[in-house]
Amino acid sequence: MRTLSLHPFAIAVCLAVAAQPAFADVKAGVDAWSNGDFDGAVKEWREPARKGDADAQFNLGQAYKLGRGVKQDFNLAADWYQRAAKQGHLQAADSLGHLYHYQGKVKEALPYLETSAARGEPRAQYLLATELFNGVNAAKNWVRAYALMTRASASGLAPASRSLAEMDKYIPLEQRQQGVVLAGEIEKSSAQVRAAQIAGFPINTKAPVAVAQKVDVPASQPAATADDQPAGFPGTIPPIAGEQSPEPTKAPAKAHPRTAAPVSGKWRIQLGAFGSEANANKLWASLKSRVSGLSGSSHYLVPAGNVSRLQAGPFASRADADAMCSKVKAAAVGQGCLVVAP
Repeated sequence: MRTLSLHPFAIAVCLAVAAQPAFADVKAGVDAWSNGDFDGAVKEWREPARKGDADAQFNLGQAYKLGRGVKQDFNLAADWYQRAAKQGHLQAADSLGHLYHYQGKVKEALPYLETSAARGEPRAQYLLATELFNGVNAAKNWVRAYALMTRASASGLAPASRSLAEMDKYIPLEQRQQGVVLAGEIEKSSAQVRAAQIAGFPINTKAPVAVAQKVDVPASQPAATADDQPAGFPGTIPPIAGEQSPEPTKAPAKAHPRTAAPVSGKWRIQLGAFGSEANANKLWASLKSRVSGLSGSSHYLVPAGNVSRLQAGPFASRADADAMCSKVKAAAVGQGCLVVAP
């Protein structure tokens, strides 16, 4: 069994400003940071942070993590994150878990990753799923690992999509199907958990912005698509000078013509029946960019009376087709999928 690997990576960067900040200097610091004045930003945040402003504490954590305006110090970054997290700052709690994991302090990271994953934070779901799959720092649980990686992939996190494809090589079909069911349950519960946590805290808890950095994961089968970049979060800020920016977005592969002949295998999956070819093609374009591995399949419009059935494939075995149907249903809630053998 192959172990999913995680290489050191810089965590997504965001700066917090409370909706009604207790200290106006917090916003002044954010403005300075946005203009590249990192020294000035840190000076603006220090006093509010000492006096207990959670956003200023979180921002100082970001500065120490990146080494902007101060000498890089992960321990001080963790200290400021922890102060903010104790006040209920969700972004700080997320960042603390990521940072601990990056430092190799996995046992310290796990409680934060669990909490973040429970409310649907994709990067925490990705990291926790990797630990559960490998079974080194946490008890091995392939069903839950597959469920969490499915949710992280469905959110648009490209490394999660690649790792999900890697998991398909090792996790038995029955456990993957159980994972898909669990992924649906996680989706529902995470929305409730997040709503409850946000309602309980008066400070700004909007989702952070991903200034994404490449994460090296094992090579996988699916072809790259435009969705092979982490989805953006509300309130994004520009990449900071000197940091690695996201890879250029790759254009999605053109849809195969409906007359394309199967390469091998007889199994297909059926995604719906349409009176309009345009609607069928629209659904295909949406699904192939959201479902890991689907972009490598051909799509077909099979006439059936007054409608055309949208099918994709071919797949070498029914098990492969079943697995892809499970992915489709997990990534697109409410989407039907049937295995057919034309």
